[in-house]
Amino acid sequence: MNVCFSATQSVEIVVPEQPIPIQHYLRQPQRLIHALIDPSQVESLGHDQFRFKMRPLHFMTLSLQPTVDLQISADSQGEIQLRSTACEIRGIEYINQRFHLNLMGQLAPYQKKNKTYLVGQADLKVQIDMPPPFSLTPRPILEATGNGLLRSVLLTIKQRLVHQLLVDYCAWVAAEHYSTVRSGTQTSPWLSSNSSIS
Repeated sequence: MNVCFSATQSVEIVVPEQPIPIQHYLRQPQRLIHALIDPSQVESLGHDQFRFKMRPLHFMTLSLQPTVDLQISADSQGEIQLRSTACEIRGIEYINQRFHLNLMGQLAPYQKKNKTYLVGQADLKVQIDMPPPFSLTPRPILEATGNGLLRSVLLTIKQRLVHQLLVDYCAWVAAEHYSTVRSGTQTSPWLSSNSSIS
């Protein structure tokens, strides 16, 4: 039985005012992926490619641990695009050959009433050919269980985004400011470029 699961999660958060606009921070894939996902679960594959070893997913009597390759990119305005490029279920070859995962995410800053917000959305879809005896389970039960599992995955990422990303952004600004002061630079290059960022 071929079954599809899906979940969507959106987010909107207020960005604290800092001397360096968050667009500069968002153009750093390595920092950003570590703010979104626990660094112990991520391996860098290159400049904008990462391997994400998800925590085990318990689906009825199955325990699955997908390993997902992600590509993350940002444009000049700090708009982030995140997408999965490959997925593997290690240790269960039957499932691995019949399991397809697709993750798409966007995150972008925007201005409203003199405040900066980050708004984003993530869509996660899984398609799987269920092995026996799961193929005997009614489809609505399988779909409800699978959809709930994917929602919990996205909710975990959202909670980390809301708490960790802004903490890391403020720490990065503080480190950049300290570095500027230590070097004796009179005018920060970040501040001189603020006017060009909307």
